[in-house]
Amino acid sequence: MGDLFVWLIAFFILIALLVIVIFQLMALADLEFDYINPYDSSSRINKVILPEYITEGVLCLFFLITGHWCMSLLCIPYLYYNVRLYTQRQHLVDVTEIFNMLNWEKKQRLFKLGYLIVLLFLSIFWMILTALEDSDYD
Repeated sequence: MGDLFVWLIAFFILIALLVIVIFQLMALADLEFDYINPYDSSSRINKVILPEYITEGVLCLFFLITGHWCMSLLCIPYLYYNVRLYTQRQHLVDVTEIFNMLNWEKKQRLFKLGYLIVLLFLSIFWMILTALEDSDYD
């Protein structure tokens, strides 16, 4: 039963990460269609960058602590990419360069979105499998 709660917590953490990345994509789309100015767009994105990185780190550590090694290994490339961006000080969106980097920023977040969707489907699969195994013992 405890393993089911682990997958449920991971599910909600992944949903939170998906919401953060979709929020960033919406801010970039609003900028592209000229609904908001570059300053507002970059400040909205920059406010959620560190919570995204911290949440991903917590998710990877959570999988590691609970003994789900495969899921932890699947989280490591995304975590490594975030850590590399942070250590190179390229994690924040620059207001003056946001129009020049708009396509790159959108591609980066779309890749993150796809990666998180794969992790979400894997966690849903493992959650369902764990629930079915728990019901066999009842």
